[in-house]
Amino acid sequence: MSIFRSLRHYNYRLFFTGQAISLVGTWMQRVAVSWLVYRLTGSAFLLGLITFLSLIPSLILAPYAGSYVDRHNKYKILIITQVILMLQAGALAIMIWFKVYDMFWIAALSLVQGLVNAFDVTARQSLMVNLIDDKEDLPNAIALNSSVFNAARLVGPALAGVILSTLGEDICFLINFVSFIAVLGCMIMMKLKLTKQVKSKENIWFDLKKGYDYLKASPDLASMVLMMAGSSLLVIPFTTLLPVFAKDIFNGDATTFSWFESAAGFGAFFGAIYMATLKANQNLQKIVIFSGILLSASVVALAISPTLIMALICTGLAALGLMAQNSSINTYLQTHAEDTMRGRTLSYYIMAYQGVLPIGSLLMGYLAHQFGTQSVVAFEGVAGLLIVGAFVYNEKHRNDIKHNAISLS
Repeated sequence: MSIFRSLRHYNYRLFFTGQAISLVGTWMQRVAVSWLVYRLTGSAFLLGLITFLSLIPSLILAPYAGSYVDRHNKYKILIITQVILMLQAGALAIMIWFKVYDMFWIAALSLVQGLVNAFDVTARQSLMVNLIDDKEDLPNAIALNSSVFNAARLVGPALAGVILSTLGEDICFLINFVSFIAVLGCMIMMKLKLTKQVKSKENIWFDLKKGYDYLKASPDLASMVLMMAGSSLLVIPFTTLLPVFAKDIFNGDATTFSWFESAAGFGAFFGAIYMATLKANQNLQKIVIFSGILLSASVVALAISPTLIMALICTGLAALGLMAQNSSINTYLQTHAEDTMRGRTLSYYIMAYQGVLPIGSLLMGYLAHQFGTQSVVAFEGVAGLLIVGAFVYNEKHRNDIKHNAISLS
């Protein structure tokens, strides 16, 4: 079975190509913003705050975005969000080009990005099923999409490290602006046959509640979303503190920081390749458990790493676990949720991931400022192991109840 089998679908091939180019620019911008903020302020708290602002709208808007996407044309929503994100990157490039190092405007543009992403990510995830003609290839398409995201995470920071140390942050933002031309061009070339959305006569907030009730009545889906939320709050924010490891703990510069981001991209890329090789009937719950253990143990090891090389290896292993965990949860939700509820189910996943993450980033940034980065990152790893333990207990308890019910019947 080919690892690239989903690329035989014309629309998905275009989507994949556009994303591959655009995401390199996106990762360059992420690295440039993080480095710019820490270079200007030297504050772990402000680093967490900027991440908070870029992601917090997903917590508030994701369920609404899911209901909105289920009611409207996903393709049109995606075109609009990509144009706005392109303009946001352009605004950052112009601001830094003229050396307007204003934290208020950097924060404001990060907030705009977060607001748009709440709709963009939900629309993109929901559209995936419409890009694949053979639904057997959907898990492979999701995994390949993750692989291109993480390949970009490998290439983007490496390029950003070179450009930051030679040309400056503004060029990173400019490259991201230009990269959106590729994704918009590929989307315009698509030949989609979307079924016309039947406008619900119910209030959109009632629709949103239906999504919550559906999730509540589906404990297998709910446990996956809760696992994601726990990791986003207490484990994944270690990524926000990587500039501190690069600059303060290992006395490096922008290039050192780009090594950390590239190490994370390298590990996550291999995690995505592993997910792409899985068969359609794979036990995703087991992958969630084992990848969660790998993520948490690697984060603890990162916190106590005595050398830069060891820290980079631990960062890569943590990212591999993180990638496998996120991708398996995403795939499980997409393949087990009802078609009419997919957008709303995925919106809760996005809320649990991108919505809870900023709260975790802000909290861990504050705690790192108070108690030291290495102590807080070690705590994150231990918390991750406890979350995995709770998930295993819940799955066992749910299976026991199901087994007893079958025996009684």
